[in-house]
Amino acid sequence: MIGRTIPNVTLKTRVRDESIGGPNPFRWQDMNVRDEFAGRKVVVFSLPGAFTPTCSNEQCPNFDRLYDEFKALGVDDVYCISVNDAFVMYQWGQHLGLRNVKLLPDGSGDFTRRMGMLIKKDHLGFGDRSWRYAMVVEDNKITDWFEEPGINDIGEDDDPYGETSPEKLLDALKAKLAISA
Repeated sequence: MIGRTIPNVTLKTRVRDESIGGPNPFRWQDMNVRDEFAGRKVVVFSLPGAFTPTCSNEQCPNFDRLYDEFKALGVDDVYCISVNDAFVMYQWGQHLGLRNVKLLPDGSGDFTRRMGMLIKKDHLGFGDRSWRYAMVVEDNKITDWFEEPGINDIGEDDDPYGETSPEKLLDALKAKLAISA
């Protein structure tokens, strides 16, 4: 994956727009991923689904908690992408109290599919979901890649987490910084 250009995908997002007024002041806005990441260094991590245990209790909150450490290492933003719709991602972010991580809805799985990370989670009633992975992207090119083992041997209870932890990404970014110093 390293050196690969990220997929050219447009995600359907919802953004706050006070001019709309009322109890739901949000409007639809298309977000082209390549346009969003162009000229920037970003961390992107993906997970099976909003409101699921490991994603909600560990992965997403830990990336949010360690956001300032990523910024100190030259990362412009941290994004979480999941095969969920914009409404679910928004409510999940509210539920978690996220302050820093930006949530990206890949409702149709287009980005995830083009990354080669779309898997079947039918045994849990989830349908198509993302395998857990993370990457550093610089100007739309993948410079660092992290993936949980076992994507080709998915078992009924298989949802590993460790290789895509924010600590692993931070260690890799620190090592690169030390080499270039």
